[in-house]
Parts: sequence; C-alpha cells; structure tokens
Amino acid sequence: MMRVTRDQEVPMRATATIIPTMRYRDAPGAIAWLCDVFGFEKHLVVPGEDGTIAHAQLTRGNSMIMLGSINDSQFGQLMRQPEEIGGGATQSIYVVVPDIDAHHAHAKAAGAEIVIDLAAQDYGGKLYTCRDPEGHVWNFGSYDPWTEPAG
Repeated sequence: MMRVTRDQEVPMRATATIIPTMRYRDAPGAIAWLCDVFGFEKHLVVPGEDGTIAHAQLTRGNSMIMLGSINDSQFGQLMRQPEEIGGGATQSIYVVVPDIDAHHAHAKAAGAEIVIDLAAQDYGGKLYTCRDPEGHVWNFGSYDPWTEPAG
C-alpha cells in the first residue's frame, strides 16, 4: 500500500516511525501499570542499577512507546515530570482504541485519573483523557485518522 505525500509516493509501514519517549520516577511500576491498565505489552525491558529501568519498549498493536527511569543524563536533564511543572503537560499521547467504551471502563476501574470523560467528538469517534499515576496525560479514542475521514 502506498500513501502520497506532496512530492512523492512513500510505502506505508506496518510499524510506527514516531515513538514517544517518557521518563518515570517508578519505571518498573509504570511498566506494570501501563500494561495492566492501558493494554500495552512489554517488547523490551533493560534493567538499570538499583531497580531502575535503563530502557524499555512497550507496544500496543503496531505502535510503541519507549520509557525509562528518570536520571541525570544529558537527555534526562531535558525532561520534566508533571509535578515539576505544576501538574501540567507539554505534550500528550493519543492512542486509537477499537472498543473505547470497554477501555474507558477498565481504565476508570483500575484507578486512572479521568480528567476529560468519554464523549463523542465533532470530528468523529469518542475520546477520553486521563493521567497515569505519575501525572502524564493520555488520550484514548475510537477515531482513527488513518482510516476515517474527519467528520
């Protein structure tokens, strides 16, 4: 399958080439929570020193996030945790979920902080927004911009 860009045709990939990267104070706990509550699967987990995570890759379908424990590396110094910026976020992740009602119910029952409740969107599908235990903002929706025209 091909998709057309402005200047060329590019073959569609079966995997994502943009991979969000996150840091957690309790990366082992975050990995367990993200798998149990949001439906991610461990692809690769590289332990660090003293119970930390040097690098982890979690997948959901053909998408991936990478995460690790907060640290004082050159990259780590660029990152801020939500509580360090007053609970705000400078980005969020959108995840396409086929059964959004079930996903929302499971996340809510498992303790995800729902900050915007499940609702139909003007552009199509349903969406809800929540925070994970360390305050990172996540959006889950049924609208798939790759397969559905905005409505």
